[in-house]
Amino acid sequence: MHSPAACRKPGYGQLIAPVDQPGHIVYRSVPLCGLLQVLPPSPTALIPALSSQPFPMSGLLSDPWFYAAAIPAVILVGLSKGGFGGAVGFVGVPLMALAIPPVQAAAILLPILCLMDIVSVWTWWGIYDRRMLVDMMPGAVIGIGLGWLTAALVTEEMVRLIVGAVALVFVLRWIYLQFRHGADHAAEPNRIAAAFWGTVAGFTSFVAHVGGPPFQVYALPIRLDPKVLSGTAAIFFAATNALKLIPYFALGQFDSTNLTASFALMPLAPLSTIAGAWLVRRMRPEIFYPFTYATVAVVAVKLLWDGIAGLM
Repeated sequence: MHSPAACRKPGYGQLIAPVDQPGHIVYRSVPLCGLLQVLPPSPTALIPALSSQPFPMSGLLSDPWFYAAAIPAVILVGLSKGGFGGAVGFVGVPLMALAIPPVQAAAILLPILCLMDIVSVWTWWGIYDRRMLVDMMPGAVIGIGLGWLTAALVTEEMVRLIVGAVALVFVLRWIYLQFRHGADHAAEPNRIAAAFWGTVAGFTSFVAHVGGPPFQVYALPIRLDPKVLSGTAAIFFAATNALKLIPYFALGQFDSTNLTASFALMPLAPLSTIAGAWLVRRMRPEIFYPFTYATVAVVAVKLLWDGIAGLM
């Protein structure tokens, strides 16, 4: 072991070593004997630290991989916001996370979601179920508050695992009811269940933008007209996402890089949302509901996979 005095000698055992700084790597000359204080215990230990750092603006907006992931993500979320594909809009953050950190992906996507909500509410203007909104919205507000309070404790992986498990049980239950009662069976509205699932939807929407599956766990069995369900979901998530802006600002998620990326992707938002609404208007209930349940099943399996993989 070299002594501290030897390390202070000019030119003694100098190496060029990487030093992690936000968004990039700076290479700095360090003494050889102090290398263990700079480098991680293993070469791979440096990777998670770097991958958790947000991309700087210059790197993000010129990165073709960012657009390759973000453009399909925004289009799929927009189709879902228009009412087509149900909960498939959850793929937005995971798809963008192929190119950037998940937290940054969620922050970039939220302003785009708010624009989609405006377009979706306008598209379905005056078509909604008032009772469902009255029963679910108070719970959503509570769920967002819980998400804000526990933001430092709950991981996205935990949320994805729980939501995926609930959604999968929900789909299996629907399949069972189809065999027992037939395809036209509809559940009765329940204020307690609505408040519970509204709370879960608000919480999971805040933490990981996956409020769709919990909302549909309550809404789909009631079998509203597809247009009424789409209009109700549009209002519910417009209010939910607007409320999320406050804690996201408070948590410092809207910096210049993220907002610039959001504005660059926004032209896709109204086009994809209107396209989703156009498709829903032309789907019969006997096609709409099986299709939507199928998308929830796919989403559930993907959420379970991501949650388990992230926790292992």
